[in-house]
Amino acid sequence: MQTTSQETSQQASQISDMLVSKSLSSADYNATHNAMLERTLERIALKKEQSLRTPDELWIVDHNDVYTLGQAGKEEHILQHTDTPIIKTDRGGQVTWHGHGQLVVYWLFDLHSLGWSVRNLVSHAEQAIEDVVNDCLQILPPTDSNDVSSTISAHSRRDAPGVYLYANMSHTSNGDTDDDSDIDKQSDSSVEDTIMLGKIASLGFKIKHGFSYHGIALNLDCDLSAFNAINPCGYAGMQMLRLADFVTMNNDAKRDQQIGAALSYEQITQKFIDNVAKRHAGLIDLRPIASYK
Repeated sequence: MQTTSQETSQQASQISDMLVSKSLSSADYNATHNAMLERTLERIALKKEQSLRTPDELWIVDHNDVYTLGQAGKEEHILQHTDTPIIKTDRGGQVTWHGHGQLVVYWLFDLHSLGWSVRNLVSHAEQAIEDVVNDCLQILPPTDSNDVSSTISAHSRRDAPGVYLYANMSHTSNGDTDDDSDIDKQSDSSVEDTIMLGKIASLGFKIKHGFSYHGIALNLDCDLSAFNAINPCGYAGMQMLRLADFVTMNNDAKRDQQIGAALSYEQITQKFIDNVAKRHAGLIDLRPIASYK
């Protein structure tokens, strides 16, 4: 049974004078989308009619299971119809899935006031995901004997929106080196020496009168089988990944804090909020886009 908007749990908090966050759990997609659009239209009207700049908002959403199809989405990318609802929406992109165990963050930003272009928005979103995922990969390798995290990293691609995991095949058993020239060579060849494992995060935005809404979806410990019924984001055969298969995660936040042995959904969410807040404040600059494929 799908949870109604009346049953959705909400919580808001102030991040800075011009940025607030809002958390919604067990959120129905239509109700959330309608509220997001209504808030965006309110902000547009306030700016146009009263020259009033309102605080930007990050909506942290735990969605009930749903497939969403972008405004230019093609039905052919839906491979199998299940009990999960399929909803046409007004974001960019093709079809994707949202559900529990996935971190969905909607960016309700006034791009003109920030001085951001749409390309800036997309790059900040992708690079925030890169920062958080790579930080998690370095903090908590799955086991002491299998240091997978040192050879796997998250990167965006020039040819396809989103963030993907890559295995660095240049790591060998030749031992460490302190030679700066060797390090520089490794850095220069890092892109060529990687193999893409799959996609860990998707994104799709809508821009209306310089205001953005919709956002990103990062797979944490969700059930990836839901993606089997679609061509994720319109790419046939795209392997979808989740962070829980590369680092230790535990849903019990209190236990995580006590033993420090696993990352929780809440901890990763806070890392992401903190990173975006720094970008919003102009404290993190965009990096050049690497040529990952």
